[in-house]
Amino acid sequence: MHLLAVDDEPTILELLQLIIQTLGDHTVITAASVAEALEILEKPETPAIDCFLIDIQMPDTDGISLCETLRLRPEYQLTPILMLTAMTDKSYIDRAFLAGASDYITKPFDIDNLRGRIQLIDDLSRNSRQTVISAKSSASPVKTEATTLALHDPIFVQDVEGCITYLALENYVSLMSRKKLFGSSIIGFTIRDIEELHRKSTRYEYECIVTDVAEAISIALEEYGALISYAGNGTYLCVLECGTQLRPDALADQVNMTLRGMELYSNDGTPISAFVSAGEQVRLVWKSGQSAVDALATAHESAERESGRHARNLEDFWYDKRSMNI
Repeated sequence: MHLLAVDDEPTILELLQLIIQTLGDHTVITAASVAEALEILEKPETPAIDCFLIDIQMPDTDGISLCETLRLRPEYQLTPILMLTAMTDKSYIDRAFLAGASDYITKPFDIDNLRGRIQLIDDLSRNSRQTVISAKSSASPVKTEATTLALHDPIFVQDVEGCITYLALENYVSLMSRKKLFGSSIIGFTIRDIEELHRKSTRYEYECIVTDVAEAISIALEEYGALISYAGNGTYLCVLECGTQLRPDALADQVNMTLRGMELYSNDGTPISAFVSAGEQVRLVWKSGQSAVDALATAHESAERESGRHARNLEDFWYDKRSMNI
């Protein structure tokens, strides 16, 4: 891998070089500021960067702004970005993940932990299947190719408030549990009849559906400061700054009302019926370590179960109506 480390402390840059050199055939380029980092990236001889290690507090522009800048570049939309910082306040953590950070490590950091994170990134970069779509692509020309995205593939939806990658969502939940910053909860939304929608849609239509539903969810959860990720199989997982009891059915109704107002259509002008069901609220109170990450799976299963229950109820309803007409 080629890594770019950005930090205004020379000792940290030297330490990072020493640590990464022990992991194998990796190269580390260093920069002492955001401006220097951007200059390095513009040089034609600079190789494509596979991972960024970025401090937050620096003299000119902070590392979160650099993270936002990198995510605007197509070549770095999915490149792992690790924030290495002394800033432990939750507001910095939230801002970093919303800006596109993949992970967040606080100084002084554990060397073995950092080695493990970088090794994991190396493994993931070799096997990554995640796709990027942009809300701005709604204005793209009509495309007619068949869907090539597998139904289970996670998708990173850009340009929708609060949307982050699924890996970043896992890291965020794990970080919150380690820091014992309780009070959050997780809720999942699953698009109903997603298998049928996926089968009938072109890739472009499917991407538009995923993006439009993400936008509707973002609007419904605006007051909760939600982080949202599309995890595949038509399911979105959302971490909310809310430990109080919510009504998932009411939230699903809000999302569906927004979707009705969007009036979605396929390329041939046929209306698209895309609505969601919401699973149970999973609170993160006192969950830590793996149990906090497992809460994401629990929320995912609950949302898909609720979507399936809705489909069965609808089928029973039409069966009863047919029976009464006999």
